[in-house]
Amino acid sequence: MPGTYNVIPPARPVIGDREIEAAVRVLRSGMVVQGPEVAAFEEEFSELVAGRHCVAVNSGTSALHLALSALGVGPGDEVVVPSFTFAATANAVRLVGAEPVFVDIDAGSFCVDPAAVEAAVTARTAAIMPVHLYGHPAAMDEIMAIADRYGLAVVEDAAQAHGASLNGRPVGAFGAAGCFSFYPTKNMHCLEGGMIATPDAELARRLRLLRNQGMEQRYANEIVGANMRLTDVAAAIGREQLRQLPEWTEQRRANAKHLDSTITAMRTPEVADGAYHVYHQYTVRVRGDRDAAAERLRERGVGTGVYYPTPVHRLRSFLDADGHPGRWDLPETERAAREVLSLPVYPSLTEAERDYIARAVNAVGEAS
Repeated sequence: MPGTYNVIPPARPVIGDREIEAAVRVLRSGMVVQGPEVAAFEEEFSELVAGRHCVAVNSGTSALHLALSALGVGPGDEVVVPSFTFAATANAVRLVGAEPVFVDIDAGSFCVDPAAVEAAVTARTAAIMPVHLYGHPAAMDEIMAIADRYGLAVVEDAAQAHGASLNGRPVGAFGAAGCFSFYPTKNMHCLEGGMIATPDAELARRLRLLRNQGMEQRYANEIVGANMRLTDVAAAIGREQLRQLPEWTEQRRANAKHLDSTITAMRTPEVADGAYHVYHQYTVRVRGDRDAAAERLRERGVGTGVYYPTPVHRLRSFLDADGHPGRWDLPETERAAREVLSLPVYPSLTEAERDYIARAVNAVGEAS
């Protein structure tokens, strides 16, 4: 077994000296909430999303929730979402009182299928929420064309896709709002946090009100808001991570390229034309019993993850009153949920670990 681990873990969050020193510096400053570090983080992150206004919040889920709320999505509205995603995507829709309408995914990218999106539009549809899943950009050119035809808002769930792009345009810079997560396992993190990017200055101001009890000036509350502020400690860590993101992204891509060229016994990830994939996850498809394959890999010292074994429309929180998943017909979603397996791809993988992962995957795949 290469390296110093009994099992190569599926993720290795980075908290290095730079992040620790940044956190200590802020703690010693005494300005720890919604201060200069947050403002600087927002300004610096803007460069990643084509200069859009950026509003930092306390989580990726909060980013989605506030974006929908600021756009006026609420009771009586429908939002088109994929079911093959983390529950936060649909949770945000329910949190503003709207209903998620689940649609199927493209088999290659695992992202929402534009044809399925258009077929789901009704008179009640207010927004589309594509997810740039696993770091692969959704088909935003087609999705934006659909949104324009029907007058719909687009809120991008870019929680897993920092730095990804389509035809040279960064994710988070297509719709009315782009939402990012800084959870520790993401391509960059700030322990916990989120960011909303928007081209609309007035929408950005409303988002700032919503995250801070409805006020910009203390005790001058303008609207009903919440406390979804980001701390300066988190922002300082995020700034350090952001500076390292380009290097980390290139290493992720190099690791993925190596796995592409050496894994032969499982179906490796596809990348659409014009897509710049940042490989939050390196996700293969397993023939046969996926869970058994994961266990055999673990026995060989390779940790894996399954994202997502239960589509959102089948989670208990989204079942109908009779306990059923409702009317959804999502064959590609169901197939992906049975077959996907994510392998380690993070930047700190050694060459020996990469080689070992590929050998182990081929051995398990050939035996399936």
